[in-house]
Amino acid sequence: MSWQKLQADLSDTGYVASDDLAMALFLAVTLGKPLLLEGPAGVGKTQIAKTLAELQDAKLIRLQCYEGLDASHAIYEWNYQRQLLSIRAAAEEHKPSGEVEDHIFSEKFLLQRPLLEAIRQDRPAVLLIDEIDRADEEFEAYLLEILSDFQITIPEIGTIEATTRPHVILTANGARDLSDALRRRCLYNYVDYPDRRTEMAILAKRCPALEDRLAEQIVGFVQALRKEELEKKPGIAEMLDWAAALAGLGVNDLADDPEQTQATLVCLLKTERDRAAVPKEVQQRLVGKAA
Repeated sequence: MSWQKLQADLSDTGYVASDDLAMALFLAVTLGKPLLLEGPAGVGKTQIAKTLAELQDAKLIRLQCYEGLDASHAIYEWNYQRQLLSIRAAAEEHKPSGEVEDHIFSEKFLLQRPLLEAIRQDRPAVLLIDEIDRADEEFEAYLLEILSDFQITIPEIGTIEATTRPHVILTANGARDLSDALRRRCLYNYVDYPDRRTEMAILAKRCPALEDRLAEQIVGFVQALRKEELEKKPGIAEMLDWAAALAGLGVNDLADDPEQTQATLVCLLKTERDRAAVPKEVQQRLVGKAA
């Protein structure tokens, strides 16, 4: 398979990838390297992992990162309730403490979390480590062993090596700087908002029944809206939601009913401040540009 074939396959599933992104994903899959995708929220970073899993007919395993994420939620933890029950049963049977310890710290009592689960699949999974920049810097250290050697060390058991190597995709929205050590272990691509031609292609793939004129207005309006001073610029998902809403309302032209068009901006503007920043007169100005 070539990167152009991968790009075409992605397009067939509805994901329109730039040449740079298609090449980065192709190399990540071919070389078995993690791929770090940075860029604003809503540009399709998470969706590329879902689409790759679909193309590979692979299991998608997602680790959603957040502040305070630790190994017990990301890698593994022990089933403490079962361990306690086993300890009580062993005490009643007067088993030696060493035998009890070996028993309760065995695979039987191990709970797999996303990172451990991903390396123990019979077929390579797609591991999505979403919004890694929301996790603490200390958590990155947990990842280094996995991303370097695809193995996990559990003190009570030892080192567990990967049964298969997952395809790893990490996403980041720029909440904080990532460590050089993490970046060295990954291929890299910056995913930005699409240009007009690409966004038109995305809309055509996802909403093929949309009239050409309305599609052009939708993309033109959203592209112009992103240039306004907003707290949260609308991403591709918001654009598609808006297109679906307009189609469902039977809208043929954004200029036909300004009141209705204004009301549908709930699909695009997600904060009170942004709603206030786009009153009807601004909306009409943007519609004029889109036309």
